[in-house]
Amino acid sequence: MVIEGFTYHRVPVGDGVSLSAAVAGEGSPIVLLHGFPQTHLMWRHVAPELVAAGHTVICPDLRGYGASDKPAETGPDTYAKRTMAADIIALARALAHERFALAGHDRGALVAFRAALDHPAAITHLACLDVLPTLDMWEALHGAAAAVGFHLYLMAQPPGLPERLIAADPDAFFGHFLDAWTGDPQAIPSDVRAAYLEACRDAIPSIVADYRASAGIDIEHDQADQDAGNRLRMPVTVLQQDWGAALGYDAAALWRAWAPDVRHGTVGFGHFMAEEAPAGIVKALRELLER
Repeated sequence: MVIEGFTYHRVPVGDGVSLSAAVAGEGSPIVLLHGFPQTHLMWRHVAPELVAAGHTVICPDLRGYGASDKPAETGPDTYAKRTMAADIIALARALAHERFALAGHDRGALVAFRAALDHPAAITHLACLDVLPTLDMWEALHGAAAAVGFHLYLMAQPPGLPERLIAADPDAFFGHFLDAWTGDPQAIPSDVRAAYLEACRDAIPSIVADYRASAGIDIEHDQADQDAGNRLRMPVTVLQQDWGAALGYDAAALWRAWAPDVRHGTVGFGHFMAEEAPAGIVKALRELLER
């Protein structure tokens, strides 16, 4: 499946890795990063609206997902968010964009967060959808309510076991999240759901490696930035479900500690908000880009 009206490119980003990216439009650039267990198709409603609003829109599949390369995990750096963020910087530069806005959902938001910390001169605006920074996420999970994040603990295990367990029935595993996290089941129609599941079946080792990095090296990188007092200096928008009510944390306060210029909003729709409420996401992104 493709996003209608977009041209697809295969772009080398270094170390023998190439990303697949859908590109359309003219004007100030914005890069949209997908989450788990999805591909760039999650932006199929939002991206054309941003093109119509006068932006160049770039929707890649992240390293390890979709049609992008899936290098074998040779160490913690292979799927560190720092490495995945560097991919996005290289992608944008290859498409002639030294500075660009960046929006991410779920895993893509963690990559966007890291890109904004590591490459502040390149990121003009940042939007993060339904996620906490990695360091805060692990600290927020506790007690029985943390069972909602069981997959985080499973995929944090050393190589071998999580991959074998997921491979035993990948459609049941990945499909669980598409079903359980969707407020409106009609938001992910059967053909899109099938495309997501097919993409995940082909990417089990790399998806697990992405999550494994978030239980190790990504924490180290976040902690180093927190200790050094590094902050997000660009305008930031964060939209989240109200997980704090169940897990007992103040999401807005956690984000304010990282971003002096943040606008935080709690939404009433499901996790897959770009598919469930695309008009609201387009509105939030356009307002961010005007700041």
